[in-house]
Amino acid sequence: MEDVELLGDKADDDDDSGGGYFSGFFSKKAPKANDDLDTVHVFSLATGALYERMLKIMMLSVRKRTSGPVKFWLFENYLTPEFKRDAERLAAAKGFDVAYVTYKWPEWLRRQTVKQRIIWGYKILFLDVLFPLDVRKVIYVDADQVVRGDLRELWDTDMGGKPYGYVPFCDSRPETLGYQFWRSGYWKDHLRGKPYHISALYVVDLDVFRKHAIGDELRGVYDQLSRDPNSLSNLDQDLPNYAQNSIPIHSLPQDWLWCESWCSDKSKETAKTIDLCNNPEHKENKLTMAKRIIDGRPLFPESWVQLDDEVKNATAA
Repeated sequence: MEDVELLGDKADDDDDSGGGYFSGFFSKKAPKANDDLDTVHVFSLATGALYERMLKIMMLSVRKRTSGPVKFWLFENYLTPEFKRDAERLAAAKGFDVAYVTYKWPEWLRRQTVKQRIIWGYKILFLDVLFPLDVRKVIYVDADQVVRGDLRELWDTDMGGKPYGYVPFCDSRPETLGYQFWRSGYWKDHLRGKPYHISALYVVDLDVFRKHAIGDELRGVYDQLSRDPNSLSNLDQDLPNYAQNSIPIHSLPQDWLWCESWCSDKSKETAKTIDLCNNPEHKENKLTMAKRIIDGRPLFPESWVQLDDEVKNATAA
């Protein structure tokens, strides 16, 4: 099998467009026909009882809004047996698939010591090796989100040959603009007009990601930056934003991620996902926030409480 191409065919490799190693990012080739694209693959992770509860609600909201088959790939390292039991029951009741991925942090890559930062690392550093090769694309969705739109629309987005797509941070809530550190100083100079993106939801074209060794590129940048303990404060977010000069990001429409901390109340009306992100001005319990923000009609078919009850009914023994 020495002549068989693992990640693509010869026609794709013989690109005469010029422009160096990453020239393929900007090609506008038609997507390959692949039966697996009929299924929307969603990746997520959670740790602790609260986030496991929210993850089940996120999964239910995705299934209720997304047309066609859905398969969830959940990072297994931190999930409890109770959650896995409930996930299987929920999948059977609501008609979706669940699979688990696991990975051990490699010895040769600089380790993190704080659990939250380790989880952030798993979220971005190993996308090229977590999934089977026949998974050609995946959408990451944070556990503390509720989806209002059809993820198939996001799945079918043309990213112009770039390896992944993120939503830029909102800037429509004036009172929190001062907390957006990337608008001045070092980050402003580094980004050179490029947007700073949020990592709570993103799309990864795994074909492009694997073929152009994006995982190796990200791990190399991570290894360099992580030598300074003060860098990569938000590892999963800072890393892809910092690397934009060599690994371009496709900016997804703003509607695909609404967060009360950064987005105006008016923009909530068209939001396709609601992210329960922390507010830099004050702390609020996640459950209290979820019940307050996702409070039912007219903006939501069901409130967060109703979704929570539906999960409990579907997973009851």
